[in-house]
Order: sequence, then structure tokens, then C-alpha cells
Amino acid sequence: MAVNLATIESVTKVYGTRALLDAVSLGVSEGDRIGVVGRNGDGKTTLIRILAKLEEPDGGRITWNGGLQLDVLTQHDSLDPKATIRHEVIADRADHEWLGDARIRDIIEGLFGGLDLPGFADGLDTVIGPLSGGERRRIALAKLLLGSPDLIVLDEPTNHLDVEGINWLAQHLQKRRSALVCVTHDRWFLDQVCTRMWDVQHGDVHEYEGGYSDYVFARAERSRIEAVEEQKRQNMARKELAWLRRGAPARTSKPRYRIEAANALIADVPEPRDKSELMKFANARLGKTVFDLENVTVKAGPKLLLENLTWQLGPGDRIGLLGVNGAGKTSLLRALRDAYASEGDVQPASGVVKVGKTVRLAYLSQEVAELNPETRVLQAVEQVRSRVDLGKGREMSAGQLCEQFGFGKDKQWTPVGDLSGGERRRLQLLRLLMDEPNVLFLDEPTNDLDIETLNQLEDLLDGWPGSMIVISHDRFFIERTTDVVHALLGDKRMRMLPGGIDEYLERRARMAAAAAPSAPVAAPAVETAAAGLSGGDLRAAKKEMQKLERQIAKLDEKESKLHAQLAEHAADFSKVAELDAQLRAVREEKEELEMSWLELAEQV
Repeated sequence: MAVNLATIESVTKVYGTRALLDAVSLGVSEGDRIGVVGRNGDGKTTLIRILAKLEEPDGGRITWNGGLQLDVLTQHDSLDPKATIRHEVIADRADHEWLGDARIRDIIEGLFGGLDLPGFADGLDTVIGPLSGGERRRIALAKLLLGSPDLIVLDEPTNHLDVEGINWLAQHLQKRRSALVCVTHDRWFLDQVCTRMWDVQHGDVHEYEGGYSDYVFARAERSRIEAVEEQKRQNMARKELAWLRRGAPARTSKPRYRIEAANALIADVPEPRDKSELMKFANARLGKTVFDLENVTVKAGPKLLLENLTWQLGPGDRIGLLGVNGAGKTSLLRALRDAYASEGDVQPASGVVKVGKTVRLAYLSQEVAELNPETRVLQAVEQVRSRVDLGKGREMSAGQLCEQFGFGKDKQWTPVGDLSGGERRRLQLLRLLMDEPNVLFLDEPTNDLDIETLNQLEDLLDGWPGSMIVISHDRFFIERTTDVVHALLGDKRMRMLPGGIDEYLERRARMAAAAAPSAPVAAPAVETAAAGLSGGDLRAAKKEMQKLERQIAKLDEKESKLHAQLAEHAADFSKVAELDAQLRAVREEKEELEMSWLELAEQV
């Protein structure tokens, strides 16, 4: 039986007239890996700050198990600006001491890209004060991971990490024994790391078993059964579920019978994008030429980033652009933007960029464009256009598109100066799309956006007919919105990667191994089976799996009946306690059967 580490009992938190948390009760036990999701402003950060006792609730209480060691990564670090990285992270230990510790080496290499801390002028002896917020955040995360707490609480840990860093962090957290509560908008990361989800909505917190894709399925199923979600949200959940089950390899850890149930739920849902139809429409809007590059050289000041690049962005191409920091991703987009803005008069250091005559480019940079703080949200959108043609006969007014991007009727009259960073990012995206571009350059579009807004943006881009280049560290967003991945690996060339992000990570790992040939080869994370099953054993295993699936399905039915009985006897506390005990027993039995099923599935 897992030991309970921390408990939130009937916690209430009110800001102004709004209850962010309303009589919320939750628990964290040993081994829990909990992802916290919800819209910006709904109380995710407040919830984990209260759990970590960094903020007092207005009602209820927080109980920690005696002797609990808890470490928390907040949005604002408490590092000493006068100290060095060495002092904060490895407590001024001499090099020969910490270099002999494989755990310390792994964390520093994983978060900083090398033991010599490339990118920091003085390596470990760099003073923290002048560093950027992103650099300080990585230092704070490294300091936390080097400890051995019972419970780790992380608020947006993937911010300012690249694809490799996020991949390393996911693998590291999978291997740790500490319990984990994590707020993040990175859906791939949630799927890799978490086994439970807390969904913060309208003052309440709904709990779900499994990672993000399991949560999407459960949320859609819950909406269908209880009929409490409006039709638009339900359709969006079903469409995203269709992507999770069809558009990419199944990410869920749940057994096959659950996948079959999900497929039944989405049987009538079309593919997220009709690629041939979109390509046909893009050709009509753009013609044959969008951006053609011939022997192009791109520089940032004196630094040579790309050399003799011959490449073409065609009509309807949807490209995810990956690369190591400083390889030239943003510089390439800026070179193309400058060529477009000057109608071809401004060219890169050498070579030629040819721009199609019908191109209408919208470029979302990492910097949020400043608007008059007194301008209302709807006015800022209508300054661009009052109605927008989304293609294929779809048209929306400025107000309708505002609502789709999370600006309800009341919020549309909020001054821009009163918006949060995430809301300003949403407004920036919205203004770009209102200008009816046929080519989009999106440089880190997911920054500061919550999962629901990301879903809405992806849904909108599904039917958007044009060419697109996306730079992002959000692996889920790249896989969801683009068709092809190109990479800049730091050797002044661009490569198309048919294997996508997995191929990118494999190439980067090979490059790192080649750069350090004397380093010991790490043992594989998962040992492969020494020998396969015989024919008889294989048939027996499959038969046992089918038996387990039938038993789990019966327990599912029993669980549903117990939920119905709990609702029926809600006022009878003794009956509720009895039913709750039965429900816990059913869940434990089901979990054991599921583990047995998974073990057999691995053998088969």
C-alpha cells in the first residue's frame, strides 16, 4: 500500500470575487506522477503553490506526512545573484569530486549540453546575476534534481529547454523514485512522464488515470456519458482523440481493449486534415512558387550559420524546423521574411531567394508585438480586419474568432494592458490570422499558451490552406500541425528527416557520442528479452491476455455501477463509505490485471 505523502482537504482559494479553488480535496502518494492541466488563470499554479505550502488557502487545510522532503520549481527562482553556478548547483565541490559522480554528470550534461556548460562564458564559475531568466531557470532545475526529495513539484519545467533537453528530462524523471506533481503545457512530456492527471476547471479539480492521451479519451468519454460539456468542446475532444489514435503512433499506456473502445468512440470522426484537398486549395492561392532558395548563405553578424543552401518551400508544405541552439533557425526565417518584405531586393549574404508573386506572409516572432495598452481586444483585432476567410467556404467575424481563441464576449472589451503574457500571445496569433495570410512562419508559437488554446489553434490550422514553417520545442505541436521535419544540426546544412523528431534525437545522440569517443557507453535503458517465446508459449500467452481482457471489462462494468450507486446514495455517509471501499478494491484488482496484461503484451 503506497504511503500518502501530502493531502489537500476542502481547500478554497478566492481572488476578488472569483473562486479559483472551491472545496478541493486531493492526495499525493508515493510513486504518483501527476500532471496538472487547465486553462491559464484557472488556478493550476495556485493549486501547486498551496500543495507546497508556498501560499495559504482561504479555507481547508494541507497535511504533509511527517518528515516529508519536498522540493519545488516555481516560476521565479530564489538563486543568489552574486553566487556562481558551481556554488548553487554543486555546493562548491572540487571538479574531481563531482566528476566522479555519474548522477551529477548526467544532470549537468542533460540540462546544459555538456560538462563544460557551453553557452556560459565561465562555465561553472559563471556568476548568476547577469544571466537571462531561461538560463537561471535551468540552473534552478539542475539544483533541484541533484537533491533527493520524497516529492518534487514542478511549474512549467520544460520552459526554455530544447527538444533534446525535454527528452532528457522526461527520461530522467521516469527513472526517479520521487513522487511528482507537474504543471506543464507540453503534452508529449505529460504522456511520457505522468500516470495521473489533475484537470483544474472552474474551481474544481477532476482526476484521471493515465497520461495525456488517456486523459483526452477519458475526458471525451466523460463528456459523452454525463452530457455536461457543450457540443463544441466535445467535438474538439473527439477530433484531438482522432489525432492521438490515428495521426501518430499510439502514445497511451492502456491495454488494447481500451484502445478499441477509443476507436469505437471516434469511428465517425474524419482525419484531422484532408491533405489532398488542402494542397489543391493552396496551389490555387499560391501558384507554383512560394520561396525558392538557391546557394543561399545565412549569417548572424560575422557568424556563418548556413552555407550554399538550395531548398524550396512549395504550396501547401507544412514543415517543422528543428535544430540546435544557434544553428540558424530563426535567422533563416528572418532572411526569408526580409526577402519577402523587400519584394526580393534584400537578399542574404550570398545566393538568391525567389519569392512567389502571390505570397502573403505572416510571421509570428518570439517577441510579443506591443499594442496600445488602452485598446480593447476586439478593437485590436478589427484594426486588422472585421471578417476573415478561412478557406473552403468557412468565414468568421472578428468576434467569433476571438471566442475561438478564448476571448469571450466580456473579455473582448478588456484593455490590452490588462492581459496576461499568454493572453497577449493569443491576441498576437489572432491578429496574424485575421490578415488572411497564405504563408505562416511560426517561431515558438506555443510559448505561454495553455493546452485548450493549443487545441483550438491546432484545430484552426487543420483547415488552413497554405504553406507553413514551425519552429517549436513542443514536440506534440510539431507532430500535430506539420507533415515533414527538417533539421539544422550545426554543420551549416539543412536535412529532411523522414523519421521526424525521433530521427533528429538519434542523429544528435550519434553526434554527441562521436564528439566524445572516450566516454563510457551507457547501458541501454531497457533490456531486451534474451529469447523469444516458443509457439506453444505464445498461444498460451495470447489466450491468457484475452482472458484478462474479459475480466477487466467486467470490472469496468462493476466500477460504473459503483459510481452510479455513489451518486444515488450521496447523502448516506455510511453507505458512501461502504461503496467507496468496494470501489477502491475494484480499482486495485483492475490495476493488477492491467499490469499482468502489459507484462504478457511485452512478451508477445
